[in-house]
Amino acid sequence: MSLRQFEYALAVAEEGSVTAAAELLRVAQPSVSQQIRGLERELGVTLFTRTPSGLVPTVVGRAFLRDAEVAVSAARRARATARSGADELVGELAVAAQMGLGTRQLPGALSALRLRFPRLEITVFEEPNPADLERLARGGVLDLALMAGRCEEGLYDGHHLGDEEFVVVLAAGHPRLAADRVELRDLQREPWVRFDHNSALDGVLREVLRDNDLAPTTVARVSQTATAVRWAAHGLGVTLVPASAVPPGHEHLARPVSPVVSQPVFAAVRPGAGPAEMTLLDLLRQETWHKSTFFSPVS
Repeated sequence: MSLRQFEYALAVAEEGSVTAAAELLRVAQPSVSQQIRGLERELGVTLFTRTPSGLVPTVVGRAFLRDAEVAVSAARRARATARSGADELVGELAVAAQMGLGTRQLPGALSALRLRFPRLEITVFEEPNPADLERLARGGVLDLALMAGRCEEGLYDGHHLGDEEFVVVLAAGHPRLAADRVELRDLQREPWVRFDHNSALDGVLREVLRDNDLAPTTVARVSQTATAVRWAAHGLGVTLVPASAVPPGHEHLARPVSPVVSQPVFAAVRPGAGPAEMTLLDLLRQETWHKSTFFSPVS
């Protein structure tokens, strides 16, 4: 087996077809087909099955691809380390952002990082659920992760960046927008836009609802904070998200809540991290967290 075969298999899984994978990799289609067939022969298994919607990994294929992703990421990191000098870094930096954390802080920090290391390629895993985040971390894929709460000791080093206050997002014209803060008990009769059952964000919301004796109606569940905010803005229901996760243009619809809901924000960094990770960590420390005062009623 070769690293190239791993990369080809991952591309086919991502694109759903050999043709699209070949275009992504900028190689000839027969080359991709040949490499996949050779890999399956060597392994003695079928990695992909053909469906009306395209090529889909088999059960064995999914397990193989998880390890292949780890191997490819490790190889990229090794190449970057070998080719990097004191002032030039070539390679990929993998970042994860849990619960929409860093939506406002990451763009500026990553832009500054790119100025420092212009040949660095950045991959961001947006809002992975806890299981996916742990898999990526244990697989050695991640270089830095933004997460609420401390990370597992030994696997990554946790650095406290600040505290993130949560805000409720309401529809335009909602009477509660007139207040500086919204009392959670006043939202008892409101329908809610919530998040996937296994997501970290819905875990926070479950605790908030339980602690405030709320049992509201759930009208929808989504996987992305930006989607929840947009749907709340259109009147489908209210939602609760980290303040920095509110997309630009929706700030006037967000209000902090009472009792206050907040979570500590940690940057989880691999022990022995390189210059890119440590530079990004320093840049994130310079960003502003806990920004609920940004949201104020419109007079």
